[in-house]
Amino acid sequence: MIFLADFSVIKPDVGLLFWTSLIFLLFWFLMSRFAFGPITEGLKKRESDIQDALDEAKKAKEEMAALNARNEELIKEAQVERAKIMKEAKEVKEQIITEAKVKAKEDANRIVSSARMEIEAQKKAALLDVKNQVGQMALDIAEKVIRKDLSANPQQVGLVNKLVEEIKLN
Repeated sequence: MIFLADFSVIKPDVGLLFWTSLIFLLFWFLMSRFAFGPITEGLKKRESDIQDALDEAKKAKEEMAALNARNEELIKEAQVERAKIMKEAKEVKEQIITEAKVKAKEDANRIVSSARMEIEAQKKAALLDVKNQVGQMALDIAEKVIRKDLSANPQQVGLVNKLVEEIKLN
């Protein structure tokens, strides 16, 4: 006779339950001994690596924010410095233009003054030359008039000769 075991999932046999539990406990013991420890350590290491990466990312983000703030500050300082330099350059430009105008006026006044003095000197020289020419002409005219009068009057000729001899003696 064949004994058919009465197998039911709802009502398992005690031997099957014993062997299944024993195999499960043995499997659980082997897994906890050789697999769960390394898996747990691997998961902890991975969690630690992920946390370190997150911390590094947070630190890098904070550093970038600090660098961006510093860059903004440097840009503002550079803009202020640029504005200051531009203002100083404009002031220097205005000063140079003013000095150039003053120097040009001084040079123009000096040139005009020099020209006036030279014109005055040339005017005096021309007047002196005209006076000398007028004086020479007056002497020439007087000489001609006197010759004419002297040649007619012997008494005047004697006076002139006497004066010429006195001049030669002195």
